[in-house]
Amino acid sequence: MALDPVGAAIALHRFGMGPRAGAIAAIASDPRGALLAELDRPNAGQIPSAGLMTSGAINRAAFEYNASQLAKQRLEAKRKEAEKKLAALAPPSESSAMEKPMMAPAPPPTPVETPQQQNFFREAKAHYDAAINADIGFVERLVWFWSNHFCVNADATVMAGGYEREAIRPHVLGRFADMLLAAEGHPAMLIYLDNAMSIGPNSVAGINRERGLNENLAREILELHTLGVRGGYSQEDVTTFAKVITGWTIVPTDNYPERGGEFQFHPRIHEPGAKTVLGKDYRDTGVEQGRAVLADLARHPATARHVATKLARHFVADEPPPALVDRLAQRFTETDGDLWQVSKALATSDEAWSHERAKIKRPSEWLVATRRAVGIGSGDAARPMVVQTNRLGEPLWRPPAPRGFADDNGAWLDGLAHRLDTANAFAQNNADRFDPAAVVETALGPLATRAMRQAVARAETKAQALTFILMAPEFQRR
Repeated sequence: MALDPVGAAIALHRFGMGPRAGAIAAIASDPRGALLAELDRPNAGQIPSAGLMTSGAINRAAFEYNASQLAKQRLEAKRKEAEKKLAALAPPSESSAMEKPMMAPAPPPTPVETPQQQNFFREAKAHYDAAINADIGFVERLVWFWSNHFCVNADATVMAGGYEREAIRPHVLGRFADMLLAAEGHPAMLIYLDNAMSIGPNSVAGINRERGLNENLAREILELHTLGVRGGYSQEDVTTFAKVITGWTIVPTDNYPERGGEFQFHPRIHEPGAKTVLGKDYRDTGVEQGRAVLADLARHPATARHVATKLARHFVADEPPPALVDRLAQRFTETDGDLWQVSKALATSDEAWSHERAKIKRPSEWLVATRRAVGIGSGDAARPMVVQTNRLGEPLWRPPAPRGFADDNGAWLDGLAHRLDTANAFAQNNADRFDPAAVVETALGPLATRAMRQAVARAETKAQALTFILMAPEFQRR
């Protein structure tokens, strides 16, 4: 079989997390087959959970820590108030004040990470380790894609890392319907999009409390997660669907410390009665009513088209080839949303292998590709990478809106200047450890242009040469 080093390099950049030493040569005999083999590996997309807390557990730990801190603050406030009262009753004499020694100001207390902060960095390490250490990284790219599609925000919930492990990874090569149900019913999503506090207006709790309906989750499921903005739903569908999923909430930690933060269906806040969504009637079956609507949304033709378009846009081009979108949508429909089959169709479609590399890597992808190119293991990469992604506009698990981080070039062009600063700092710190010419072959191989190779060869220092490589258009693009 003829070798295809260009195809191998494209596979690693477009579908994977970037080449590592020897990776281009290792898959040059069959780049597409290498991607398929990664999809077929047992437990693909899963990561060890040792040392990581479940979403419910970190929610409970955060609640207990915050409650403890609040109690300490109140005790301290009471102590200071008591001291003030004593001082007012018995002010110090002039002589005693003169005898009191001058005390140096106390040093500021050393910042102590909260349990939720510690857990966040443990989750971040697991997240980045999986990407940096992957052979190719196609499955990790799929995990990142779906995590952004069904995004939550770590500023709204301490469960963001656990959510990715629990709702996204187990289903990344499974059925879309299962991932949809896992994501929408996860406590992190219910908190982020306010469904945990949504109450059916005609439910027992709604009548007694005079609290209302929240449509956020229902709207985003229809607009972002399934049908798409032009998927044929109406405002009435949004409102009715929001009523369907009332009662989808979480166990309150203050009353149930052993199960707090876990999913529960609460019948007393569920809007009673049969409902009609997208022209179909659903009888009142409690929690099953919402599951039935989600199952139908997962099979809707508009969902197939929406998902296919987003996948093709992410991996191939801002304006994806229509034939590729059609093929992915058809495969989605034929297989009842089997994401393993859809991912295989993506990896084997000729349109996805265009030699025109039009997509700019997102900051997180570029940072992972940088470490893979120079051969730096994951180690303690999580903390600096969290800082770097913050600076580059893609903070980990903190998207700017429920639609997630943008997936078009225009969103990232303005940040390339900041990447130069990051690349230069990385090169200054690590240049003496690497041969720039070897990094060119590892990172780009046949994709490196003559002009780029000449720029590296003419660089005045190793640091400058390494910066050229990391900032080269060939390396910045998928």
